Formats: sequence, structure tokens, C-alpha cells
Amino acid sequence: MSFELIVSIILGFSLAAAAGFRVFVPLLVLSLSAHFGWFPVNDTWQWVGSVPALVLLGVATIFEVGAYFIPWVDNLLDTISVPLAAIAGTLLMVATMGDMDPTITWALAIIAGGGAAAAVSGTTSATRLGSTATTGGIANPLVAGTETIAATTVSVASIFSPILALVIVLLLIGLGWKIISRLRRA
Repeated sequence: MSFELIVSIILGFSLAAAAGFRVFVPLLVLSLSAHFGWFPVNDTWQWVGSVPALVLLGVATIFEVGAYFIPWVDNLLDTISVPLAAIAGTLLMVATMGDMDPTITWALAIIAGGGAAAAVSGTTSATRLGSTATTGGIANPLVAGTETIAATTVSVASIFSPILALVIVLLLIGLGWKIISRLRRA
């Protein structure tokens, strides 16, 4: 396995994990990366760097980020975020993988990409639920802002330093579990 392939797998995994925080932020970052040539995407994903894709993903990102700051909408989004994040994580992983056997690509994308996104999304949903239960939703905008910053930081780091992004993802997952454990005890 070449170093480039390992880096592309780590990139895909990190972007997939970022999709667990916000579905469209890592897709927009990938689109920008493909558009400006910062990181090559899979041949069948060249469309993601097009201007229409940039505009569509930009608008979707703005709506998604804004919606999480509306208390009742954020809880509604949490009901659909885990499956959407898993789908986005799978697709992000496929988009960044080089020329590999399609069976291996899709298996890795579903397990690692979809799994990472679903795990992070489930953790953030539980955190927001705990925030709603303990603060009556008053702290939810703070949680939403933190999640958006995490999604953006991990996504950008994934493009420019995939290894750093992987470390950030692992630290954030550990922090999320620690917060959930504390909320459960409260």
C-alpha cells in the first residue's frame, strides 16, 4: 500500500468524521479542494469541484449551520443527522480514495467512513440531548457553534494535514464521550 493511498484513506476518514458534526461542511471543503486543485478527488467525483457544486454546497452549508442555532430545529435535525452523516461519510471516503478495487473501496468507505460519521453524529446528538435536558436548550447554540467549529477545523486540517486531522478527530471523540459520561452522571 503506497503512502499516497494511506494519506487518502486518512483524509477520507477525517472528512467522514467531520460529516458527523455537520453534513455539508466537509462536502463544501472537499468541493473547494477539488476546485482549486489542493487535493485530487476520485475520477468519478470531478464534478464536486465545479462551480454549480460549490454554490449548491455553499448554500446547503449556510442553511444547515443556521438551522442548528434554532432550538427546536436542532433537535429535529438530530433525528435525521445520523443516517445522513453516515451516507455523507461513506461518499466522502469514496471520493478521496485512489484507484483501488471497488469492492475494497466501498467496504472501507461504508465501514470506516460511514461508521466514523455515524459515531460522531450519534455522539453530538447525545450531547445536544443532554444539553437540552440539563439547560432547557439554552446551551444548545453554544453546542451548535462548537460543533460547527469542529467540523470546519477537521475538514480544513484534513485537506492540508490529514495526519493532524486524524489526531484532532480522535481527541474530539474522546472529549465527546467524556462530556456524555458527565452529563449521564448529572
